[in-house]
Amino acid sequence: MKSHWMIVGLLVASLGLSGCGYNRIQVTDEQVTSGWAEVLNQYQRRADLVPNLVNVVKGYAAHEKDVLTQVTEARAKVGSVQVNANDPNSLEKYQAAQGELSSALSRLLVVSENYPTLKADAGFRDLQAQLEGTENRITVARNRYIQAVQEYNVLARSFPSNLTAMVFGYQPKPSFAVQNEAQISAPPVVDFGKK
Repeated sequence: MKSHWMIVGLLVASLGLSGCGYNRIQVTDEQVTSGWAEVLNQYQRRADLVPNLVNVVKGYAAHEKDVLTQVTEARAKVGSVQVNANDPNSLEKYQAAQGELSSALSRLLVVSENYPTLKADAGFRDLQAQLEGTENRITVARNRYIQAVQEYNVLARSFPSNLTAMVFGYQPKPSFAVQNEAQISAPPVVDFGKK
């Protein structure tokens, strides 16, 4: 008789857990984790392209050393930042480092406009196309991550799943946000008067 009540109790408990949002929290938490992994994957792809791009440009525009150095330093800074997507401060530092790399790459591509032979180089064009494709992939991956975080946060804050989230220690996650929208929407300033 005790085993009968034990089975009934387990059945009621499992039905209670499935109705409280626990499983859905697990699914959305995993979506956030995989979304972040894809963001990192695309950023790594971009970081891997940078040395090749710098080397091609270096052959044509050796006297643009400052721009080349900025790109190399920005890439190194990105590699040195340890990011934890659940820590807003860590995420902010990572975003800032990625922003610096984006800005440095933009300046590098602007510099390349002054060298017609560089623009005509097949290797440079291929790397530039790969970089543009990667930037698009980064945008898509970031958007998917932002949507996954939004879905998770809504679930973690909505009743009755918020009670389950509190019991199991699931906190809302920080989203991937732009530091300074006005600053990044402005085109980079490049001064060629320092040659």
